[in-house]
Amino acid sequence: MKKQQRFIMRTVILAVIALALGYTLFQTVFSDKEEPVAAGDMAPNFVLKDLDGNEVELEDFKGKGVFLNFWGTYCPPCEKEMPAIQRQYEKYKDQGVVVLAVDIAETELTVKKFAEEKNLTFPIVLDQQREVVDTYGVGNLPATYLISPEGEVLDKITGELNDTRVRDYMEQIKP
Repeated sequence: MKKQQRFIMRTVILAVIALALGYTLFQTVFSDKEEPVAAGDMAPNFVLKDLDGNEVELEDFKGKGVFLNFWGTYCPPCEKEMPAIQRQYEKYKDQGVVVLAVDIAETELTVKKFAEEKNLTFPIVLDQQREVVDTYGVGNLPATYLISPEGEVLDKITGELNDTRVRDYMEQIKP
């Protein structure tokens, strides 16, 4: 009787191990989840709607440096850095630098109200389904990607930015 119990127990354990290995192998080989975007990668293209309902495509900004900022109105550091980004945008927009602010998972009304209160004039797009934030592998907010005029990601910065840092980053991506 004990031999039969040991045999059954060993068979169950081996089956569990085989299933775990099979699942791991399947996830590794067939998973379509991409690695997060890092410095040196080409920036993945995306199309999102702006606050006026127009489609904005990242590729539309080829030839310009792109200050790609992921944020939300619910994020205090995001709110704090917006005036600095706006001030530097005013200085650099005629020098080939564009700010593209990607709001994450909020309503158009909420974001419009925020943009009006802060007098934001740079393009703001809505990632309501979190597709772009997932593609880029954004974790904590705010997160900013510096994209060269050729479309290469030069750097990823997380955390609140001030005028000096925003200016320095815009200098890096200026054509």
